[in-house]
Amino acid sequence: MADGFLIFMSLKNKHILLGITGGIAAYKCAHLVRLFLKEGAHVKIVMTKSAEDFVTAKTLSVLSKNEVVSDFFDKDDNWNNHVALAEWADSVVIAPLTANTLGKFAHGLCDNIVTACYLSARNKVFVAPAMDLDMYQHPTTKHNLDCLRKNGNIIIPAENGELASGLSGEGRMAEPETIIEYVKHFFINDLPLSGRKVLVNAGPTYEAIDPVRFVGNRSSGKMGVALADEFAKAGAQVTLILGPSHQRPTEKSVTMIAIESADEMLTQCLSIFDGIDIAILSAAVADYRPKDVATSKIKKSDESLILELVKTTDILATLGKKKKKQLLAGFALETDHVIEYAKEKIAKKNLDFIVANSASEAGSGFAVDTNRITIIDKHNKLYNFELKNKQEVAKDIVHFTLNYLKTHD
Repeated sequence: MADGFLIFMSLKNKHILLGITGGIAAYKCAHLVRLFLKEGAHVKIVMTKSAEDFVTAKTLSVLSKNEVVSDFFDKDDNWNNHVALAEWADSVVIAPLTANTLGKFAHGLCDNIVTACYLSARNKVFVAPAMDLDMYQHPTTKHNLDCLRKNGNIIIPAENGELASGLSGEGRMAEPETIIEYVKHFFINDLPLSGRKVLVNAGPTYEAIDPVRFVGNRSSGKMGVALADEFAKAGAQVTLILGPSHQRPTEKSVTMIAIESADEMLTQCLSIFDGIDIAILSAAVADYRPKDVATSKIKKSDESLILELVKTTDILATLGKKKKKQLLAGFALETDHVIEYAKEKIAKKNLDFIVANSASEAGSGFAVDTNRITIIDKHNKLYNFELKNKQEVAKDIVHFTLNYLKTHD
């Protein structure tokens, strides 16, 4: 496990069979294929003969890196096995779905490769209707869409906009980005942390001395932000509470709350902790803060300045006392006796595990792109990891968390 990590993308390595029928919106499918590939999916394409009037098979073949199938037999009279194509697919997407093909799907008609693949599909089918305003509103169309919905298909509703007829209204095929989001939303339910709520805190805290000066530390927030991204990729609903840092999560689903001081971070953590399933606290929270904060800038007058510091509230220990069902983990950054001090924190703060690393080791700790960690569980079992990029370290921690949940849930 120390050398392994998981990559979580809802469409990573998914097999998507795209069925294209003969509507003007078929031209958008070139962009749709590109988006699927960008998400890490593998795409094969079947299309009706009339669809070739709107987008060429050659274009789609080059984009998808697979031969496009538009008939039951190829030019050499070899059979294109529609059953094998349907079984290959993790999901079938029909876009655009014309009124004609919709009627065939609803009534089980099979006269081309697209309808044959549809009737052979065992996995989830998504359809994106596209037709003119009056056709889309017709009772027959609504009835046929209801038939597909009752059969378990996911309908991606047509959008309002300018139509090929020159009219404007409902009937325009959903944009490729919208179709991608529908498919991703379905597959995210298969991700290992789907439905779990995760709290990550990260970065330093700044404890004010006066309006322009503060007590802080060298934390960049890179490790915690990487953790937030990787937990989100695993399907979790992530809240990142981030101290002063230029780092930002890349996953759009991460909810970020920016704070500055230890007290602000404590308040935000406490406000959501009761509803959290997993809390990974990686922030370098200041241990001390100035007792008195000057209301205006302190002038440089004397040869020395004495600051009286008082302890901040230990956020990790506070959450450890409140912990009920949550998995709670923290970080221990030390300069010496790393493992010894980390083990003490596990029991003292009621943690499930701790991630220990050394600020004295080259390539590890603050303000660098790499880290070498040791994870210690509450039974004092050690798991050692090699020096890695922090994004890879984050994947290791998520992987460890998943395995921990499997044995402790």
